[in-house]
Amino acid sequence: MKKIIESRKLLGVAKEVELKELKSIYRNFMKDWHPDKIQDDPQAKLHAEEKSKAFIEAYHLLVSIAPETREQQLAQYTEVITNSKMIDFVYKAQTLEVRFADGSRYEYFGLPHSIYNKLVNSDTPDRFARRHIYHSFVYRKVSKASEE
Repeated sequence: MKKIIESRKLLGVAKEVELKELKSIYRNFMKDWHPDKIQDDPQAKLHAEEKSKAFIEAYHLLVSIAPETREQQLAQYTEVITNSKMIDFVYKAQTLEVRFADGSRYEYFGLPHSIYNKLVNSDTPDRFARRHIYHSFVYRKVSKASEE
C-alpha cells in the first residue's frame, strides 16, 4: 500500500482518479520533466531522468491497479487463479508477489503480516489464498512468462 500511496502523492492524484485524467496528468509531468528538454546542464538532465523514471513507474502502477484495468483483465485473472497452481510467493513490506504455474505473476498490496503467516503455515496455500487473498486485496498483474 505504501507504494500505491507514494505513487498517488508523486503524481498528485486522488484515489478515485479516472484513467483518462491520470493519463493527462502523467503526460503533463513528462512534458515538464523529459530529459531531452535539458541539453546544457548534465546535472539537471540527470535529475530530470530520475524524476521521469519515477513518474513512469508511478503511472504504470496506478494504471495497473485502476478499476477499469482490473475490470478488463478480470476474466483472465479469474482463469489464472482458478486453473493455475501457485508455485511460489514472496512477501516484502506488505506486498505479496505470487507466481503461478502458467508463468503469471501478481502482486497483492496491503497484506497484513498475520495473513502472510497464515498462508505460510497453511497445509493448502492455494486454497487459503483463494479464500483469503485473491479477491480481498488490491492486486495487479506483474507479468506472464510469454510477455517477457
